[in-house]
Amino acid sequence: MVQEYIQVVTTTDKKEDADRIARTLVEKRLAGCIQILGPIVSTYWWKNNIETAEEWLCFIKSKRELYDELEKAIKEIHPYETPEIIAIPIVAGGKEYLEWLSNELKR
Repeated sequence: MVQEYIQVVTTTDKKEDADRIARTLVEKRLAGCIQILGPIVSTYWWKNNIETAEEWLCFIKSKRELYDELEKAIKEIHPYETPEIIAIPIVAGGKEYLEWLSNELKR
């Protein structure tokens, strides 16, 4: 049962964009909960240069079966040319929390 749940991670350079992503995904029931942390500092390669940027990190709780739709929804509203969208399997979790999460997601 636990392996059906995922945490998806994405980052944005503006809190307003992170808020919009969170609100949209929760409204569409593609996520049960999204936590936004930041600002954080990211260092990465982009177009042959090392970049450093202040970003906002979104932790998105969902189900594996919703991933494709969730990724598409993020890409539709994300301002980045190539947004980070990474899914991490949830390998353990509180029974009550996972039941709550399941009840809040699209069926």
